[in-house]
Amino acid sequence: MVAIVDSGSTKSDWVILDDFKQVFLKTETIGFNPNFISKELIVPEIKKNTSLTSVKNSIRKIYFYGSGCGVQQNCDTIIEELGKVFTDAEIIVKEDLTAAAYAAYRGKPAIVCILGTGSNSCYFDGVNIKIQLPSLGFLVGDEGSGSAIGKQLVRRFFMQKLPEDLSNEFEKTYNLTVDEALKNMYHTTRPNAYLADFNKFVVERKNHPYLQQMVHEEMLNFFDYQVIPYKESKNAEINFIGSIAYYYEDILRAAAAELNLNVGQIVQKPIESLVSYHIQYVL
Repeated sequence: MVAIVDSGSTKSDWVILDDFKQVFLKTETIGFNPNFISKELIVPEIKKNTSLTSVKNSIRKIYFYGSGCGVQQNCDTIIEELGKVFTDAEIIVKEDLTAAAYAAYRGKPAIVCILGTGSNSCYFDGVNIKIQLPSLGFLVGDEGSGSAIGKQLVRRFFMQKLPEDLSNEFEKTYNLTVDEALKNMYHTTRPNAYLADFNKFVVERKNHPYLQQMVHEEMLNFFDYQVIPYKESKNAEINFIGSIAYYYEDILRAAAAELNLNVGQIVQKPIESLVSYHIQYVL
């Protein structure tokens, strides 16, 4: 059996293929981004999933694509921890941008972007992936991402920038205190996922003019920092992977049009396309 894993900062999608390249199992775990989760939590989280533990001795190869895995040390951490559960498997770890490039590939070169809990971009010509810009994480980077939009919402609420109607609704929805917010942002293992969770509030009210403008500004920031520096952005199709791109598609496309950029396909969950790519090109 072969496992294909797409791991973000919030959750991981697992697909297990049998020896005939047929889907045997689909399941989920939390996201295993080594920048945010303690490595000691990885094995216990996998063992909570009885579907995975029931087939762990039959898996011979794991293709793991994860956020935070653009650094070799983090790749080694994932290999080490997965190896404690899947003891007979060869484990191949690459960063989530590689998964996005594979999942969004439509036979021609394109800029591929991730807009989920975090954000990132690359250029994929069908063979080679060019990563021109670093991923700086939610504290400094991740423009346009769920954590960036959530950060904007929380900041504007506490700094009394939200219109009265949105401020009242936010307070009623979350009953959030400054102390509680600071605790979750600075003293928990997954602060980026905590901030990204506030997108539920924004998505439910995304037609509100104030929130539309707020999200539009974040999308412009994303294009400015993570797309326009690629010289290929003037002509190449720009494809997106991730829930934030999916939920704010209309705002994203409007921001791109303002900058004369060509947005192609937007895929909410890349795992299905990623599996198809492996069946066709890898396995």
